[in-house]
Amino acid sequence: MKNNKKNKSGKVNLNGTILITGGSGYIGSHTIIEMLENTSFDVVSIDNQSNSSTKTYKRIEKITGRKVVNYSIDLCDKEKTEKVFKKHKFVGIIHFAAFKMVGESVEQPLKYYRNNILSLINILELANKYGVPNFIFSSSCSVYGNVAKLPVNESTPIGNAESPYAHTKQIGEKIISDFCAVNKNINAIALRYFNPVGAHLSGLNGEDPINKPNNLVPIITATAAGKLPKLTIHGNDYPTRDGTCIRDYIHVSDIGDAHILALEFLLNKKNKQNYCVYNLGSGNGVSVLEIIKAFEKVAGMKLNYGFGERRAGDVVSIYSDSAKALKDFGWKPKLSIEEMMTSAWKWEQNKNKS
Repeated sequence: MKNNKKNKSGKVNLNGTILITGGSGYIGSHTIIEMLENTSFDVVSIDNQSNSSTKTYKRIEKITGRKVVNYSIDLCDKEKTEKVFKKHKFVGIIHFAAFKMVGESVEQPLKYYRNNILSLINILELANKYGVPNFIFSSSCSVYGNVAKLPVNESTPIGNAESPYAHTKQIGEKIISDFCAVNKNINAIALRYFNPVGAHLSGLNGEDPINKPNNLVPIITATAAGKLPKLTIHGNDYPTRDGTCIRDYIHVSDIGDAHILALEFLLNKKNKQNYCVYNLGSGNGVSVLEIIKAFEKVAGMKLNYGFGERRAGDVVSIYSDSAKALKDFGWKPKLSIEEMMTSAWKWEQNKNKS
């Protein structure tokens, strides 16, 4: 296609194809939409649909008018993954693909260690072998664990992981750091994002896991839609202002935007080190009860909810200082809690039509 679009920072885009792993997942699909709507990059996806559907690509095409090539491959199968690298010349990789359910990771730790770590190693080895110079890693605020001082920034010490999922992100960051230390031809960024929520503002794409919803907002909207009889809040005795956990919620499209800005930061060779980390958050801590109240306000209804036992793997409270991302590549979240809840509810109402 013609290179006639502007990149997120206003400069003319570099041509090229970007590999996005986990492209039919929640954050991956919204990043693809942001990329196709706002840049001239072409996109190739690898996703084995372990917790997503190929219908996502039809939704992406409906929103953007562009088709995405997807390979339904397990990234732990290096031989099959390598065939994709042989077929395409990539200028960058955004690696989302991973198992991500905290509770399941506590119950099935080996499943998480095997999948999340082996897939990352395979992708890095192939990036090096086929000369892909730019790599963005989907990390998580869970790497910090329970912290003594808030907000957290990139200098906050990494704590004890509260779940095997969180530990795979800690290990993943260390693998990339060590890899980049000896492979100076690779430039990598780990984006530690906080709690992505919401849906595309069109209401045509949102969180749509095959497995039972595990994150708070899809459970809220499913309860409001009558698909779940009741929402259970896991714990109301935490040392917070209302007894429920506090998180830093951020719209998923803002997260997608950040990945593009980070990639262009590397492509424009503005990075001073070949590996660095960035927090992606709003800087505001919102409790579980407060997010429920925000939804009730925009949806004009009362939710049926109650309290249950604490959930293994949950940290008490965390929110971000994301000044570094603003300073280095100009990212800051644009969409409010109300817009997050409105878009999530719109998607819930449209979901069965997609």
